[in-house]
Amino acid sequence: MQSRFDAEVWHWRGPAPFHFVSLPPAVAEQVRDLAADVTYGWGMIPARARIGATTWSTAMYAKDGTYALPVKDAVRRAESIDLGDTVTVLLDVPGT
Repeated sequence: MQSRFDAEVWHWRGPAPFHFVSLPPAVAEQVRDLAADVTYGWGMIPARARIGATTWSTAMYAKDGTYALPVKDAVRRAESIDLGDTVTVLLDVPGT
Protein backbone atom coordinates (compact mmCIF):
# COMPACT_ATOMS: atom_id res chain seq x y z
CA MET A 1 0.00 0.00 0.00
CA GLN A 2 1.34 3.39 -0.95
CA SER A 3 -0.18 6.74 -0.08
CA ARG A 4 0.63 10.44 -0.13
CA PHE A 5 -0.86 12.87 2.38
CA ASP A 6 -0.28 16.11 4.26
CA ALA A 7 -0.25 16.12 8.06
CA GLU A 8 0.80 18.30 10.99
CA VAL A 9 3.77 17.28 13.13
CA TRP A 10 2.89 16.79 16.80
CA HIS A 11 4.92 15.89 19.88
CA TRP A 12 4.34 13.27 22.55
CA ARG A 13 6.04 14.05 25.84
CA GLY A 14 6.25 10.58 27.31
CA PRO A 15 9.19 8.75 28.85
CA ALA A 16 10.68 8.64 25.34
CA PRO A 17 9.53 11.90 23.69
CA PHE A 18 9.01 11.71 19.96
CA HIS A 19 7.43 13.57 17.04
CA PHE A 20 4.64 12.07 14.94
CA VAL A 21 2.13 12.72 12.20
CA SER A 22 -1.34 11.19 12.28
CA LEU A 23 -2.65 9.46 9.18
CA PRO A 24 -5.76 11.07 7.66
CA PRO A 25 -8.96 8.99 8.01
CA ALA A 26 -8.94 7.51 4.49
CA VAL A 27 -5.31 6.38 4.77
CA ALA A 28 -5.88 5.03 8.29
CA GLU A 29 -8.79 2.96 6.99
CA GLN A 30 -6.57 1.43 4.30
CA VAL A 31 -3.96 0.54 6.93
CA ARG A 32 -6.63 -0.85 9.26
CA ASP A 33 -7.91 -3.12 6.46
CA LEU A 34 -4.49 -4.75 6.03
CA ALA A 35 -3.15 -4.49 9.58
CA ALA A 36 -3.71 -8.14 10.50
CA ASP A 37 -1.66 -9.25 7.49
CA VAL A 38 1.36 -7.00 8.12
CA THR A 39 1.63 -6.45 11.89
CA TYR A 40 4.62 -7.96 13.62
CA GLY A 41 3.09 -7.89 17.09
CA TRP A 42 1.53 -5.50 19.59
CA GLY A 43 -0.37 -3.92 16.70
CA MET A 44 2.76 -2.31 15.25
CA ILE A 45 2.56 -1.77 11.48
CA PRO A 46 5.87 -1.64 9.58
CA ALA A 47 6.27 1.37 7.31
CA ARG A 48 8.69 3.20 5.07
CA ALA A 49 8.10 6.90 4.80
CA ARG A 50 9.55 9.86 2.96
CA ILE A 51 9.39 13.56 3.65
CA GLY A 52 11.25 15.70 1.14
CA ALA A 53 14.44 13.85 0.17
CA THR A 54 14.61 11.82 3.40
CA THR A 55 13.36 8.22 3.61
CA TRP A 56 13.25 6.11 6.76
CA SER A 57 11.87 2.84 8.11
CA THR A 58 9.70 2.79 11.21
CA ALA A 59 6.53 1.29 12.65
CA MET A 60 3.14 2.91 13.17
CA TYR A 61 0.68 2.20 15.95
CA ALA A 62 -3.04 2.77 16.41
CA LYS A 63 -3.91 5.95 18.32
CA ASP A 64 -7.17 7.88 18.67
CA GLY A 65 -8.90 6.14 15.76
CA THR A 66 -6.00 6.58 13.35
CA TYR A 67 -2.32 5.62 13.22
CA ALA A 68 0.66 7.57 14.55
CA LEU A 69 3.68 7.63 12.25
CA PRO A 70 6.93 8.48 14.08
CA VAL A 71 9.09 11.18 12.50
CA LYS A 72 12.67 10.56 13.61
CA ASP A 73 14.80 13.45 14.86
CA ALA A 74 17.28 12.81 12.03
CA VAL A 75 14.44 13.31 9.52
CA ARG A 76 13.30 16.51 11.22
CA ARG A 77 16.84 17.88 11.18
CA ALA A 78 17.51 16.89 7.56
CA GLU A 79 14.25 18.46 6.36
CA SER A 80 14.18 21.44 8.80
CA ILE A 81 10.85 20.33 10.28
CA ASP A 82 9.51 21.97 13.43
CA LEU A 83 6.66 21.10 15.76
CA GLY A 84 3.37 22.16 14.15
CA ASP A 85 4.69 22.16 10.59
CA THR A 86 2.53 20.56 7.92
CA VAL A 87 4.52 18.07 5.88
CA THR A 88 3.84 15.94 2.82
CA VAL A 89 4.40 12.27 3.59
CA LEU A 90 4.88 9.45 1.10
CA LEU A 91 3.96 6.26 2.97
CA ASP A 92 4.65 2.67 1.96
CA VAL A 93 3.42 -0.30 3.99
CA PRO A 94 5.64 -3.22 2.96
CA GLY A 95 4.14 -6.60 2.28
CA THR A 96 0.97 -5.28 0.69
